[in-house]
Amino acid sequence: MERLNGKVAVVTGAGGGIGRALAGRLAADGAAVVIADLRNFSEAAAGIAKATAARTLGLQIDVSSEADVARRAAETVKAFGRIDILVNNAAVFSALKLKPFEEIGVAEWRKVLDVNVIGAALCARACVPHMRKGGYGRIINLASGAPLKGVPLFLHYISSKGAVIAMTRGLARELGKDGITVNALAPGFTLSETVAKDAAHVQAGERSRASRAIPRDETPDDLVGAVSFLASSDAAFITGQTLVVDGGSAML
Repeated sequence: MERLNGKVAVVTGAGGGIGRALAGRLAADGAAVVIADLRNFSEAAAGIAKATAARTLGLQIDVSSEADVARRAAETVKAFGRIDILVNNAAVFSALKLKPFEEIGVAEWRKVLDVNVIGAALCARACVPHMRKGGYGRIINLASGAPLKGVPLFLHYISSKGAVIAMTRGLARELGKDGITVNALAPGFTLSETVAKDAAHVQAGERSRASRAIPRDETPDDLVGAVSFLASSDAAFITGQTLVVDGGSAML
């Protein structure tokens, strides 16, 4: 099924893990996909193109840099002529060490907020004018189930993802008149290849798994169907929502 034929999607943080899985699904759905990341962007773009026969473009990007984001949006339009879908997936998470909030330094707080919150806002600002011009817009922000439940030992991360949920609602109000939908996807603890390398995160994930109605690990592939739906015309009248995909841990 190629529900996104003719569309162009930008997925940040798509060099690996969740982002790469999401980009691969959008490509399989028929979209041309920009894989935007600090590293592994070219490799991921080539792999997705080979697997799906989709048009792809790998771009190195620092989403916390205003100039970088604007430049990469312009390169996307130059390559593909339009931007229809933005998946704000880039985030600081797997590199964080779990610690009490008193031990989290100001520099670490700022790094997390710069990428997870300001980065998402900058990407939206760069892409929205092209969505308006093309008459189609889908913004999907990767949030988290953590701020919905209250998870200890990474207060800066759950604060940033709570802000992403609030940003989603505010943007939805601003952009609805343009036919642009803005929704958030809130995964549970997801066992990607980068997270799996950190024993402390894996241990925290085991506690999360025990809280689920579906008692198994969550993988990036568990998220791709939800993003495919939210990016499509089937979700044209859904906006400002947070879709929790966590196996029934947080039930709202």
